[in-house]
Amino acid sequence: MKKLWDFGWDMYRKHEEGINYLIFGFLAFVLNYILYFAFADTMQMHYMAATVLSWVLTVVFAYWTNRSFVFKSQNKDRQSIWKEFVSFIGARVATEVLEVALMYLLVDCAGVNDKVSKLICQTLVILANYVLSKLWIFKSKKDPGSIEGGE
Repeated sequence: MKKLWDFGWDMYRKHEEGINYLIFGFLAFVLNYILYFAFADTMQMHYMAATVLSWVLTVVFAYWTNRSFVFKSQNKDRQSIWKEFVSFIGARVATEVLEVALMYLLVDCAGVNDKVSKLICQTLVILANYVLSKLWIFKSKKDPGSIEGGE
């Protein structure tokens, strides 16, 4: 049993970022649905308002979890954190627009089933969000004037 645990722990450490991205992405997905139904059913909000509000809150949750647990951002000053946050929101808006456009192309133009299209689009959006977060938003910044590691 210990060998299995050691193997699992070694695999987690080797792929920690990707595994954490999937875990927190799944939690964001669940949170989005819970918030949507809470707003739409419990609070009797219009479905569009419930959709937008649940999306906004979920993106804020996703930013916090990506920053803290997935990419472990080292930015500490307000300006860097604000830039990171705005970049994250911009990327999420862009991938949402991408999803809507791809859904239109697949469903309305190509006649692909909407459920299959949603699966394809969500897969592409998840990959795009990861790449944008990794290469643009939370990339490690090694700036020569930085005092990282020594105060």
